[in-house]
Amino acid sequence: MILLNPSLHGRTPASYPFLHLPTQASTILSVSSTSSRFFLPQRARPFSRSSKLRTPPWERKCPRYRVSASSVECTEYGNSSGLKKYSVKVPFGNRDILVETGHIGRQASASVTVTDGETIVYCTVCLADVPSDPSDFFPLFVNYQERFSAAGRTSGGYFKREGRTKDHEVLVCRLMDRPLRPTMPKGFYHETQILSWVFSYDGLHSPDCLAVTAAGITVSLSEVPNTNTVSCVRIGLINDQFVVNPTTTEMEESELDLVIAGTDSAILMIEGYCNFLPEERLLEAVEIGQLAIRDICRGVENLVKTCRKPKMTDAIRLPPVELYKHVEDISGEGLVKALEIKDKISRRKALTVLEEKVLTILSEKRYISKDGSSIPNEGLADLTEDEDEDDEVVDDGEVDEGDIHIKPVPHKPPPLFYSEVDVKLVFKEVSSKFLRRRIVQGGKRSDGRSSVDLRPIISQCGILPRAHGSALFTRGETQSLAVVTLGDNQMAQRIDNLEYSEDPKRFYLQYTFPPSSVGEVGRMSLSRREIGHGTLAERALEPTLPPEDEFPYTIRVESTITESNGSSSMASVCGGCLALLDAGVPLKSRVAGIAMGLVLDTEEVGGNGEPLILSDISGSEDASGDMDLKLAGNETGITAFQMDIKVSGITLSIMEKALSQARDGRKLILNEMAKSSPSPSMKISKYAPVIHVMKIKPEKLNMIIGPGGKKIKSIIEEAGVESIDAEGGIVKITAKDMLSIEKSKELISNLTMVPSIGDIFRNCEVKSIVPFGVFVELAPGREALCHISELTSDWIGKPEDAVKVGDRIDVMLKEINEKGQLRVSRRALLPESEPEKLTDKQSPTQIRAPMKENIPPARKPFVRSSTVPATPKTPAPLKESNKVK
Repeated sequence: MILLNPSLHGRTPASYPFLHLPTQASTILSVSSTSSRFFLPQRARPFSRSSKLRTPPWERKCPRYRVSASSVECTEYGNSSGLKKYSVKVPFGNRDILVETGHIGRQASASVTVTDGETIVYCTVCLADVPSDPSDFFPLFVNYQERFSAAGRTSGGYFKREGRTKDHEVLVCRLMDRPLRPTMPKGFYHETQILSWVFSYDGLHSPDCLAVTAAGITVSLSEVPNTNTVSCVRIGLINDQFVVNPTTTEMEESELDLVIAGTDSAILMIEGYCNFLPEERLLEAVEIGQLAIRDICRGVENLVKTCRKPKMTDAIRLPPVELYKHVEDISGEGLVKALEIKDKISRRKALTVLEEKVLTILSEKRYISKDGSSIPNEGLADLTEDEDEDDEVVDDGEVDEGDIHIKPVPHKPPPLFYSEVDVKLVFKEVSSKFLRRRIVQGGKRSDGRSSVDLRPIISQCGILPRAHGSALFTRGETQSLAVVTLGDNQMAQRIDNLEYSEDPKRFYLQYTFPPSSVGEVGRMSLSRREIGHGTLAERALEPTLPPEDEFPYTIRVESTITESNGSSSMASVCGGCLALLDAGVPLKSRVAGIAMGLVLDTEEVGGNGEPLILSDISGSEDASGDMDLKLAGNETGITAFQMDIKVSGITLSIMEKALSQARDGRKLILNEMAKSSPSPSMKISKYAPVIHVMKIKPEKLNMIIGPGGKKIKSIIEEAGVESIDAEGGIVKITAKDMLSIEKSKELISNLTMVPSIGDIFRNCEVKSIVPFGVFVELAPGREALCHISELTSDWIGKPEDAVKVGDRIDVMLKEINEKGQLRVSRRALLPESEPEKLTDKQSPTQIRAPMKENIPPARKPFVRSSTVPATPKTPAPLKESNKVK
């Protein structure tokens, strides 16, 4: 968690120039200045900043204003049946959201509806009646679903019922899960399920942050013994101003998409992406998000107090305190030696053997219960307490009546019973404690590095000969094989969700984490973790890509983790960047990713109390540490970030130091990536498709497509290209070689040419005959009508009397109608014929008058022969549409 900076209290909103506040804020927020310690929780220590760190901008600009808890409105409904609905309005950026409970889903442990504009999210929480077996994680299950009916439509696929969770919904589930899990107490094993649905969506107010906020409020109202209410906001950067919870329209212009979740006093999770944003600006955004979250939490405070159910604190079962001492005494020396092993697999096997040793010794001492159940903490004292009935009454020789000597028998307490699961949980905690102690006291991590050292980096490019681009990136015991595939628009990924867009994704990264990467046996199925890590790496690389008009390819990156010991998502960023370069993608900048860790309370493990930040953390350091911060970018800015905080007490000054240390680490990684051997080819592979882009006039599009797509299909077949995508004034031709590209360009140019009246076309083939004339091919794919009256100078009864299909004739263009259709004349190029004499069998109307002399055009006629490939005319203005980009 990130605590509020108390040095910022007592400011006014007027001194906050970079926070976008509404003009009507005074009617929404109750603002009052406070003392510098007012908002600090009692358990938090005073904020302190190292003298080596400069004063950040938020200490000079950021205001402090307090939002008082909103009043709760109670409404009866149901014809005086006693049913009540409780509602409250809370600030949500520059507007209010409506939180309601008590009227829907009354059989759930708690249910809430949250309304923002016309977007409505419904959330429920339910608990299992019986606790599950103890484990090292809280049994929390989250599901989020966007109903298409919320936007007034149905799914575009074959199945119209909402089915498998989409990637976007999985990402929202992770946003809900990650900040809620740290607030759950250890030892609470009742399965908890959070379900969330979007019932209404207005296309303006995004439902993802609403869903996280609704889940946090619902958990606070339920019996789950969590500690604090969790809420979530989005921060955008629009016109160099930070905007809290911008609309979807405003986000189109934003340079930052930051999602923050936390409580009224601490940040638990941040995630987002940006366009090479400096670290200082990111810290400012986090501070503003903390203020907005606090306002929401305080706004629902009265609702939680009024409607929450009694918390199930009596259901918490922790391992006995004595067990920690037993495990540490048995495994202490062995843990010290095992944690010195550098190889991950060898270290894991040594710890497994040590754990079995602890279980064996405790079993021999009869400390482990056979039925797998442990004795509650409150019953331990009863077992060791001496009772009167355990004393033995003994006669001591001759005694007077009534003389009784009580001789207590030496009491040996019966053995304590622990469950095997408790022993394993305690062993894991003790192992983490010893690892933290080794890092803090010895200054060395398991692999011998200091806190700022990086693992050795090796990178190779072009290792897969038939792939369009490939790279193998190895950092210590973490390895990613990245492969790039280039294609046309047909390879783009179509998205079908509430925020419907006809534009498919032209870049996507898919992350795969097989169980073999950690030397284990497991099921091969796509997990939520893989979707989340892949999206993080995709967002990190996306700002570096060239625009579509410069690089018209659809790009797919596959990152297969072949070996893992922490930071595999950041290895995907580094490997993906090298693979893109190897595929010939002209990136704007190289990017790299790094994961940072933290040991907060160093005094607990023998340190001086100063937080210790770790660069390039391994898997064990991630599991045993207090923070997991992933950052990707170049030397000057950040493109993507993700942070999960596991403890309270992390200040913004600690985060600033972590960002600075991460920037130094990224620079070192980029230097190592530049030493790749073999290096990236920096050119498009010969096995990649060739894509050529042509610009045409939009009104000529129908000429290329033809009725029912007949014309464009014939061009694809005749030229031998793979596909032709025509949209607007852009035509994309995809083929395997340039020969097919050139042939298709010629066909399209002929179709889209702009002829002029008086142009002459030689040797044109007669393609078809109709009663009123013939159709001749002026150029491949371009036909014109020659009316029967324009075929000869003499009168004919039917076109077949003059020509037949397959004949070649010369024609002159005489007319272009409003639809772009061409009419030509053969008669205009024939010599004048003598008038025939009137016979007895002919009437005067059957004799055609001599053709009038054809007046040549003012300019020299354009002559084209259909046997010679068409070439552009010299005056370029008429052929502008045929230019190739």
